[in-house]
Amino acid sequence: MREGDVAIAALPQFDGEKKNRPILLLRLMPRQQDFFVCGISSRLQRRIPGFDELIVPADADFRSSGLLAASLFRLDFLNVLPRTKIIGTIGSISAERHRRILSVLSSFLLGDLSVP
Repeated sequence: MREGDVAIAALPQFDGEKKNRPILLLRLMPRQQDFFVCGISSRLQRRIPGFDELIVPADADFRSSGLLAASLFRLDFLNVLPRTKIIGTIGSISAERHRRILSVLSSFLLGDLSVP
């Protein structure tokens, strides 16, 4: 497993239950080697423009992502997971897309990006 991989893990849902969902491995955390991740959703109506990253079948890295439908990398659905909680990888995104997602998240955390 490496940064930029799309994987499957059981994530807590809004109702407290856990459900196997696709995730993006954003960054490998120091010390324990856990992964900082964001959830992936095919519910496109939840998109926060200028914040969430959309991937569609026409994108060059869609096929390599392992995703089955147009999806959102949801930057408002973040978690840190130990490697042991990640079931496995299904694909990966391009290095360019991975950098763009990290850049948007960094800009938001630094207060340089306003999100409605």
